[in-house]
Amino acid sequence: MNPVTISSRYQVVIPRAIREQFDLKPGKKIMFIPYHETLRVVIVPPIELAQGMFEGITTDPQRDKTDREL
Repeated sequence: MNPVTISSRYQVVIPRAIREQFDLKPGKKIMFIPYHETLRVVIVPPIELAQGMFEGITTDPQRDKTDREL
């Protein structure tokens, strides 16, 4: 493991081995999650991967009876 240094602009460089291992490319989104005394880095998957996540769910808007009467 290679430690990295935070720059004066609060930026860090992700080591090449990590970028290659996780296929990190420019524009890919990551999230920093504080957890106790650590900082977790999580890759945010694109929203397109969520398609079909809830198979069989209806996408028709469900409205209350009072909304339909208005």
